Amino acid sequence: MSGPRRILGTETEFGIIAPDEPMLSPIETSTQAVIAYAAVSGAGVNRRTRWDYAAESPLRDMRGFDLRRYRTAPVIDPNTPGNANVVTTSGARFYVDHAHPEFSSPETTDAWDAVIQDKAGELMMHEAAQASSRTEGRPRLQIHKNNVDGKGASYGAHENYLYPREYDAEAVQAALIPHFVTRQIYCGAGRVGLGESGQTPGFQISQRADYIETTVSLETTLNRGIINTRDEPHAGGDWARMHVIIGDANLSEFATFLKLGTTALVLDAVGAGVDFSDLALYEPVNAVREVSRDLDCTRGLRLYGNREMTAVAIQREIRRRVAEAVPESDRVGHDDLVLQLWGEILDDLERDPASTADRLDWTAKYALLTAYRARGLEWGDPRLAMIDIQYHDIDPAKGLYNALVRTGRMRTLVPAEEVRAAVTTAPRTTRAWLRGEVTRRFPDSLLAANWDSLILDVPFAGSPATRVWLPDPSQGTADQLEDALADVTDPADLVGVLERVMPECVTGLD
Repeated sequence: MSGPRRILGTETEFGIIAPDEPMLSPIETSTQAVIAYAAVSGAGVNRRTRWDYAAESPLRDMRGFDLRRYRTAPVIDPNTPGNANVVTTSGARFYVDHAHPEFSSPETTDAWDAVIQDKAGELMMHEAAQASSRTEGRPRLQIHKNNVDGKGASYGAHENYLYPREYDAEAVQAALIPHFVTRQIYCGAGRVGLGESGQTPGFQISQRADYIETTVSLETTLNRGIINTRDEPHAGGDWARMHVIIGDANLSEFATFLKLGTTALVLDAVGAGVDFSDLALYEPVNAVREVSRDLDCTRGLRLYGNREMTAVAIQREIRRRVAEAVPESDRVGHDDLVLQLWGEILDDLERDPASTADRLDWTAKYALLTAYRARGLEWGDPRLAMIDIQYHDIDPAKGLYNALVRTGRMRTLVPAEEVRAAVTTAPRTTRAWLRGEVTRRFPDSLLAANWDSLILDVPFAGSPATRVWLPDPSQGTADQLEDALADVTDPADLVGVLERVMPECVTGLD
């Protein structure tokens, strides 16, 4: 298969509240945030671009069945309450999903770039909150990058990995189940409270752990699985997409980089023929909770064959196999850095988890809470729960994570100026570049968009509009189109260039 071996991206549902009007519907506040951002970003409140749902199939399962509820895709105005939608000049999607403002990042080919785009989403959300709060008649908003509301509900921080469909599905699951269960030790966000509602006092590594109910499942909001089997690649038939729902929402750049980079490399190792089946956990769902509650990272997890290994040991074995399976000559982007930091963080966690508090979310948060507990506070004290939520406030002036960065107690990884640029600039190595470029230059002519196509208000071959298909995520890149589009100033000329450069992708609206 041509093009990059993997495509990465994140989808994050942010927590949102109106502190001065706590009973206000989150659907209303989320819609308010998206529309306010559309106005201040230059997209315009009444922009024409809607999300094209025609190709979406969220209930199609990798195991061979489809539970879709409708045969005709809905057409939804981009400013509808509860469905507000913005396609950004970075090629991202900012919209309302299940009463949360959600940022879906543009596609990237490397974990480093994916971190930059993920952090850009935080800046976008903060700008949205500020813009909305300045709007006359609208309440002040606070937005948090976390996974729980403290009342029993959890919302998602999803990862997406496109990989060749030829990979054996059972081998992918055999590799990813032990990886997802144990990678919490470096990508957990930390949580005050045990149980879905946090009803038992205590602290655990992961915010998502108590909401995982089964090993494999299609659902994302109930009966959540370690492996989600949604078969919706948003790409051509030679791609599969692993839609990950078990991860936490990370603020730490090290945690996000390792979360994305290690998982991409594990998938590469599966493609290279590595067998992970001997790392099968005896009770993987219980193991998710065991790892999350093991603050010393020393508890043995039961594997088939009457064996036990700690989460650190399992991660170290996964890393060893990945490094052997993916030689330096085959590594791309920042793979070498992933392997280096992966090894370092495992060594530090095994030696003393507290030593990672300058890089990982859960240990940084635990250090803050431990300092307060030294003053006599118990785990059930509501002041500790307040510190927990304040850690995740994305406001640079208020969030405790940002305070740690500002005071040098939390290390960052990617350049801040590149994060700021990514708010408005698309990655150059995927189809996101063309999506972002069309959004920036011809927003009035972009009628609809989704991940694998654009609909332009330009007649084509007897059709009233043009559809540009992008089934290959490595099409529509800057290398392919930047020079060809340099002097284009008219949407009709844009279609002409695209028809010449990639004729198989340009059609009338069917």
